[in-house]
Amino acid sequence: MSTLPLIPTIGVPELLIILVIVLIFFGVGKLPQIGKALGEGIKGFKDGAKDDGKSTPGQIDLSDDHDPDQAVTKKERVEREKQAD
Repeated sequence: MSTLPLIPTIGVPELLIILVIVLIFFGVGKLPQIGKALGEGIKGFKDGAKDDGKSTPGQIDLSDDHDPDQAVTKKERVEREKQAD
């Protein structure tokens, strides 16, 4: 009893057919731009996956154990620090 793979493999003939369809659809002039955009997207994804835990501007730091219901805005935190001094 042989089992068939759920996802068939893509061979060279299939890749050539896909390449011809892409060439017809986009044309030869757009291929370098598409390749560059695809490469930059993959690089950005890999860089994001390798993130060492440093937050970037605009991200919320959730590393501290705190109650989200007690969260305060940056403005409120600054005002509380001024009142404490």
